[in-house]
Amino acid sequence: MYLQVVLSIIILNYLRTALRKDGLSAQWNKLLISGIVVSLSLVVIGVTVSGSDQIILWLSHLLLLTLIYLVFTRKEFHSAKSLMVAMLPLIILKFMSDLTETINNTFYKEWENYFETAALFGLMWMGAFRFITKRQRKALEQEKLKALEKEKEYKITEKLKAELEVQVAERTAALTAQKEELQKAIVELKTTQSQLIQSEKMASLGELTAGIAHEIQNPLNFVNNFSEVNKEMLEELKAERSKPKAERDDDLENELINDVIANQEKINHHGKRADAIVKGMLQHSRSSSGVKESTDINALCDEYLRLSYHGLRAKDKSFKAKFETDFDSSLQKINVVPQDIGRVVLNLINNAFYAVSEKTKLQAAGYEPQVVVTTKKDGDKILILVKDNGNGIPDSIKEKIFQPFFTTKPTGQGTGLGLSLSYDIVRAHGGELKVETSESEVTTFIIQLPV
Repeated sequence: MYLQVVLSIIILNYLRTALRKDGLSAQWNKLLISGIVVSLSLVVIGVTVSGSDQIILWLSHLLLLTLIYLVFTRKEFHSAKSLMVAMLPLIILKFMSDLTETINNTFYKEWENYFETAALFGLMWMGAFRFITKRQRKALEQEKLKALEKEKEYKITEKLKAELEVQVAERTAALTAQKEELQKAIVELKTTQSQLIQSEKMASLGELTAGIAHEIQNPLNFVNNFSEVNKEMLEELKAERSKPKAERDDDLENELINDVIANQEKINHHGKRADAIVKGMLQHSRSSSGVKESTDINALCDEYLRLSYHGLRAKDKSFKAKFETDFDSSLQKINVVPQDIGRVVLNLINNAFYAVSEKTKLQAAGYEPQVVVTTKKDGDKILILVKDNGNGIPDSIKEKIFQPFFTTKPTGQGTGLGLSLSYDIVRAHGGELKVETSESEVTTFIIQLPV
């Protein structure tokens, strides 16, 4: 009797534990707890009430049969099947032995030893089956864990893949948008580009167009900003003038007028700056259509050296510098476009005078600014050297000085096209333009032209 009750309690408790993991409903939890209470009550009644053994016995069998039915018919209890299969032989044997004892006690007495032996085998079967089932379940759980790990890794991989696809799509969209913007910019600047092409294409057209946009944008920003400020001040002046004469502030009116005049001068200055950039750009881009002529290089260098010096002196009366020439009198005339080579020489000399002028402003007394122009023959080449003892060129920017729109001069004092234009002109003549420099000491630009 008590064995059946113990088995019932074990099954009921197992069902509660198993179903709790799967989400046990409140109703089933209540029913299973009631089953445990009934089982314990049967034990208490069997102990305290004499003559109730047979009733308790068959009630316990009925409870076990009910549990067997539930386990094998209800989907939510299927997890307890293995436990029930382990107990089933013992339950059946106990049921058969109790039934035999009730119907034919004499027959039961004769076969009691066999029934007990069978019950012992039932217990052994239950233990062995549970042991095997537990091992199998443990192996299954490990496999399940591995499967869950793989599924987790798969989900992570899928997530990363999805994120990567999104990033690729975003990057593709960004690149497509950039491509469309660049194509649009190229179309809009097609006319400008045609003017910026020399006899040979420049190494980096993208850098050139970007430089144009940047250089022109600065003065245009100033023009726009000062124009807006002028409009605001004129509206303020208009409002002040509309007041009765007694309420007017003459000082404010004069201040506004002076500010408008000052801003207008700045607008004019930056407008001219933009105009100079455009003219320099057109000059830089224009392919030379001049005819080569037999030219005296010594005379050409001497002419542009003096033009440069006196032109700078006309702008700045305080400017002073020593200039010298060292010409090779044996040089023969060579065929060049004199206007173009003159433009190159003038640009290099202007830069040399600018360099010594800047160093003069920074140096203490004792510094003597000097520019030397030298010509000489070197095999089948003629060399023109423009040397100054200014601040030199740092190594960090030495490789950039021939790039379009690169300049070391302050904003407003250079377009950055002079050396780039000079470089292209010399190359168009089949020559080469190089620079040798020592920072803070000396700079020498060397023009090599074929004889």
